[in-house]
Amino acid sequence: MTQRQYLPIALLCLLTSTWLLGCSERPDADPESGISESRLHAHIATLASDGFQGRAPATEGGDKTVRYLTEQFQGMLLSPGNQGSYTQDVSMVSISLETEPALEIRGQDFVRTLDYGDEAMIWSPLQQEQIELSESELLFVGYGANAPEYDWDDYRGLDLEGKTVVMLINDPGFATGEETLFNGRAMTYYGRWTYKFEEAARQGAAGAIIIHEDDAAGYGWEVVSGSWSGPQMALDSESDDRQLTLEGWITTQVAEELFQQAGYSLSEMKEAALSPDFEPVSLALNASTELENRFERSRSQNVIAHVPGRSKPEEYIIYTAHWDHLGVDPNDSSVIYNGAVDNATGTAAVLEIARVVSEMERAPERSMVFLLVTAEEQGLLGSRYYAENPIFPLEKTVAGINLDSMNSFGATRDITVVGYGNSELDDYLAQAAETQNRTLRPEPHPERGYFYRSDHFSLARHGVPVLYPNSGVEHIEHGEAFAREWMSDYQENRYHRPADEYDPDWDLSGLVADTRLVLRTGLLLANSGDWPNWREGNEFREIRDESRQAEKNQ
Repeated sequence: MTQRQYLPIALLCLLTSTWLLGCSERPDADPESGISESRLHAHIATLASDGFQGRAPATEGGDKTVRYLTEQFQGMLLSPGNQGSYTQDVSMVSISLETEPALEIRGQDFVRTLDYGDEAMIWSPLQQEQIELSESELLFVGYGANAPEYDWDDYRGLDLEGKTVVMLINDPGFATGEETLFNGRAMTYYGRWTYKFEEAARQGAAGAIIIHEDDAAGYGWEVVSGSWSGPQMALDSESDDRQLTLEGWITTQVAEELFQQAGYSLSEMKEAALSPDFEPVSLALNASTELENRFERSRSQNVIAHVPGRSKPEEYIIYTAHWDHLGVDPNDSSVIYNGAVDNATGTAAVLEIARVVSEMERAPERSMVFLLVTAEEQGLLGSRYYAENPIFPLEKTVAGINLDSMNSFGATRDITVVGYGNSELDDYLAQAAETQNRTLRPEPHPERGYFYRSDHFSLARHGVPVLYPNSGVEHIEHGEAFAREWMSDYQENRYHRPADEYDPDWDLSGLVADTRLVLRTGLLLANSGDWPNWREGNEFREIRDESRQAEKNQ
């Protein structure tokens, strides 16, 4: 049957409500065979249609998406995930700058005002209208990492009250490539910009500035200037108590100038920062700025359902995917960012997994949770809110499996694992992959930190072992070059662009195989008594061990 022949079936499923379609229920011995390609087409076609207006949170299109997902879960007769409700409210605030702020750097016989956009990007996470940073001493703190498992603390013995720290992006392992230093070229959480701002705030700093480098960041300055030039979204529930007054980036060229003015060489300081004995250095320069913020508050919803476990209902396997995308162009409402790959594919896969599990004659031993989150594109806000306000206890959540931007170009002999080697969950995925004669492949660019850029990371931060599988690259019919060309074309021409549209001619055989694979993996975990953990040395293992021990002591 051709892909064109699937579409009428998909539309029929939608028109007659997919859960009432006469698609046969599969025996529990092989439940993953029940994953339906036509249903996946139908869900993607609907979610990525213009009628959903790009699925932006807190818009008419976002509300329509929540209703659609809720109706799907209701039709499957799944249990509501939030005390009788299928939704969890997520309150957000959009923070915009009224004017482009100037960052002034002063020293003895030296004054330099950095150009907003070209030389520096600055903002404040504080939910205040008027914000001022006045003559804050600049202190270079190397990589700004406090990593006890690596016996590393760039903040050791510092009093940062009123001071602004200046830091390198990524972590020491990337700079040297030494496998014994952090995680070699693969970025750890200590290298991610989000961590650097969070840790600076925990250490009591007034401000934090990251030195941008293309290779170490994994993207160019235009990404920095573009990402932080518009409204910044945050959870409205966040307190200002542990927030920095100022967050920002500067270019390498600016950093070299400032270090030279302070009597140092940036390259020499970068070399010194590779030692765990590195001592922070005052640049004998002060930073000052004033910012005016404007706020707009909104509310969106996570959508959540579950199948209670048969013998261990208080232990959970959780599937996540984000339902949101970028909405419509603010300057032209006829331009819609429909996000067919990102992430109507992952949302459709979770819906299919939920349906198959709900139709099993015997429920899995452990509970299966299906969490479709909002505001991933605004900074993982929906998943972060859930992780900070969990409906199902995280210490009893065995594992998470996240599905984001899945395969729409055909079946592969492999599957890529983002963050391969981080946890014992790789072993369960590998066991399931053997049934499909497939192999696991590590992500090609672990130094870019993709593991920290999707919703599973919100659970990882709280210690829950998570798995983030992605498309393989060894296409069964056309080979590896074909798959890589497809991915490159998508990244360059469709990712976060209006061209990310659904195509009824998509070959979803790869999406079917991948969805069946992660369903089998989840069932392996759900029907076992295992508690997989992070690998030794991983930055999240201690958090998990402590939470599990606390749960056992109760």
